[in-house]
Amino acid sequence: MTLIKSISGIRGTIGGEVGDALTPLDIVRFTASYATFIRKQGGSSNTIIIGRDARISGQMLSSIVSGTLLGCGFDVLDIGLSTTPTVEVAVQIEKSAGGIILTASHNPKQWNALKLLNGEGEFLSATDGEDILALAESDNFSFAEVDDLGKYTFDDSFNNKHIDAVLNLKLVDVDLVKSAGFKVVLDAVNSTGGFMIPRLLEKMGVECVKLFCEPNGQFPHNPEPLPENLTEISALVVKEKADFGIVVDPDVDRLAMVCEDGSMFGEEYTLVAVADFVLSKTPGNTVSNLSSTRALRDVTVSHNGSYQASAVGEVNVVDMMKATNAVIGGEGNGGVIYPEMHYGRDALIGVALFLTQLAERKISAKALRDSYPNYFISKNKMKLTPEIDLNFIFTALKEKFKREKITIIDGLKIDFKEGWVHLRKSNTEPIIRIYSESKGEDKANALAENMIYEIKKLI
Repeated sequence: MTLIKSISGIRGTIGGEVGDALTPLDIVRFTASYATFIRKQGGSSNTIIIGRDARISGQMLSSIVSGTLLGCGFDVLDIGLSTTPTVEVAVQIEKSAGGIILTASHNPKQWNALKLLNGEGEFLSATDGEDILALAESDNFSFAEVDDLGKYTFDDSFNNKHIDAVLNLKLVDVDLVKSAGFKVVLDAVNSTGGFMIPRLLEKMGVECVKLFCEPNGQFPHNPEPLPENLTEISALVVKEKADFGIVVDPDVDRLAMVCEDGSMFGEEYTLVAVADFVLSKTPGNTVSNLSSTRALRDVTVSHNGSYQASAVGEVNVVDMMKATNAVIGGEGNGGVIYPEMHYGRDALIGVALFLTQLAERKISAKALRDSYPNYFISKNKMKLTPEIDLNFIFTALKEKFKREKITIIDGLKIDFKEGWVHLRKSNTEPIIRIYSESKGEDKANALAENMIYEIKKLI
């Protein structure tokens, strides 16, 4: 079993020994440490918002987290089955003290996690996350007396409030999209995107063919929106003669598209396409992370903007977006961050802007994809065991490739003439991520394979 404690929250598999998996005792300890941290912030609100995706273990987590927060003297506003961006928006609307999202994002069904938000509805900084981890290790908690216990409220209206806020964005043209008469296929991997995305599409006048849209937590395939997991929707898009397909992960902060011919638009190009549209209306700067495609840089430059790359992780992207006044940003995993609404990855915003872009340009999804530089990212991973010394491996590789451009702000990135390779330890899984990019799939795969070969020689 697995338990991963990081600055972004606690994530693990359900069932097993305390400290080795995400057990009820671990959930209580980490929730109490978060509550203690929030209390020390001294804000005016005494409310913490919680929401969850449709995982089988979600109700169990929700009950434990809610009860712990009440025991710590916080009022709980439970928005029920929802999405990560919806909880973020709810924290902003309510001006609450913080928020906890119960989701393991793209991980398989045996996983769950607590994602932690500050009072701005944004993920905690690295420093704040470290403080919470230290509190969790100390077990130095103080719980409320009986007259000071918190109050529990359930309110699932924030799902519709989130959708309405997306539709009210200046760049979202609902009437134009309605006039286009789009038909799409949706794969929501049997989680909360199965009702959130159709509600959005209905209000935009888009016909939606549903695939895996029952929010029962029974994922029909690996929930990470990668091409090898999307064969069913690819076939259905062609069969239904749909304009394109929409794929979201269980907590609806990642978005991938499928072209009308069944080919992958590519989750890397979700942000590229949406940024191209936003930059055409509101010129400015963009940000993505070191593991994201160079295509965003190319598109940004074509609009006379400036592009910057941050360390991997949403909080790092957001920090750099704020520092550079970026008008759009995100991550190459299909995460679109549009600060006009909030600083968080939001698949609903991505869908609405993508639909408006296609309607305005009167262009097919495949034609839009073909209009961008044809980079290919090969995404690979190796299991990380206690015997593997990453510091030794990175030091040896830096020496071997010292003639190339080396970046070490997040793992190790090596820029070659024909492309790049980025090696880093995952924040969410016990693996080493090995991403490579070049013009063409064969070249990108070759870069990755060569680097994996070099790593194996060092293990």
